[in-house]
Amino acid sequence: MSSPAEPAAASVPVLAGAPGAGAPGGFSPPPYPYDRLAALSELAAAAEGGMVDLSVGTPGDPPPRAVVAALASSGTEAGYPASVGSLALRRAAAGWVQRRFAVTVDPAHIAACVGTKEFVASAAWYLRLRDPSRDTVLHPAVAYPTYALGAQLAGCRAVGVPERPDGGLDVDAIDPADAARAVVLWVNSPANPTGTVTDLSAVAAWGRRWQVPVISDECYAEFTWATWPPPTILHHGRRGLLALHSLSKRSNLAGVRSGFYAGDPDLVHYLSEIRKHAGLMVPGPVQAASAVAYDDDAHVEVQRDRYRRRLRVLADALAAVGLPCALPDGGFYLWVAAPPWAHQRGAAEGRSASWVLTEALARAGGILASPGDFYGPAGEGHVRLAVVQPDDRLQLAATRLGRAGPLQPR
Repeated sequence: MSSPAEPAAASVPVLAGAPGAGAPGGFSPPPYPYDRLAALSELAAAAEGGMVDLSVGTPGDPPPRAVVAALASSGTEAGYPASVGSLALRRAAAGWVQRRFAVTVDPAHIAACVGTKEFVASAAWYLRLRDPSRDTVLHPAVAYPTYALGAQLAGCRAVGVPERPDGGLDVDAIDPADAARAVVLWVNSPANPTGTVTDLSAVAAWGRRWQVPVISDECYAEFTWATWPPPTILHHGRRGLLALHSLSKRSNLAGVRSGFYAGDPDLVHYLSEIRKHAGLMVPGPVQAASAVAYDDDAHVEVQRDRYRRRLRVLADALAAVGLPCALPDGGFYLWVAAPPWAHQRGAAEGRSASWVLTEALARAGGILASPGDFYGPAGEGHVRLAVVQPDDRLQLAATRLGRAGPLQPR
């Protein structure tokens, strides 16, 4: 049986003369990573019972009812919402930070963002305006692709920082020449896709030594498994540091686009002022509902139990077919190494081992996974699986894998 074609990766801007390019020297967006999965999506959908989509970390469980009710009853629809976020929202966020991390943050040093993805994509641009002499964005070498794309949108160089052998960002590996040019250092802990938890004290100290702002993307903090309470960059002071948080994962509210950033008063003020001029505002009803979400921790405990259980179920099913993987230190992803046969077949066919394994999972289990190269060249040789589907769908995938037996190339 022929294999679905593996689309060509496009992780850099398309320049003049290339198909789809704009004006000479202009930027053309690369293909959106998940659009490249169309052929494998069809293959997985052909399985009995249909596709089990574990490729995207979109929550599949319901949000809290009180939050949904607040969306419909805030009475804030008519007027313009505060770009920085309502006082009620910022107080609720500060209360959550105090309860979850035992850190006190003044609500004046918290600001809202329209989901955290837009913040990740735009922050480098705004920070470069503050210091045009710097032109480099440092980010994890294996990472959510928007960090690198944000660098491109800002006209910056994107430089990946490797992980330490024992996990976490290896700031000692950063070239001093890159550090001297850095606009920002991004850290993601727990990390997407690897699930590792970074030593944030070392990251904070590095940022201060080089006078580089550090933004810690902590959207998976509620799903930290290796240690509790979870770490935050704000445990290491405020100067030069920002923590970025989201309701998308914590409260199954990806659809409302609500997040916040907190930390260094000067950075919060600068970014919130420029974002105010750019017209970036979380809708009023969403702000009201977000305050309700941050005031409630009980629904998060329920979600933690779901994800912990699902991680074990899927990890056991993968181990049974010859794909052992460690449970993550945080997050709800399994980062699965491609076995030798996937590398051998990939080499023989001129394909990546990540795509070979992604195809095998689609055929055997009706599972749609994410190839590791979505997360940078250093991610090749892995696939990522998000345990976001309801229990019955995840069990269906596990059952189908069990029937297929040990995975082998076809």
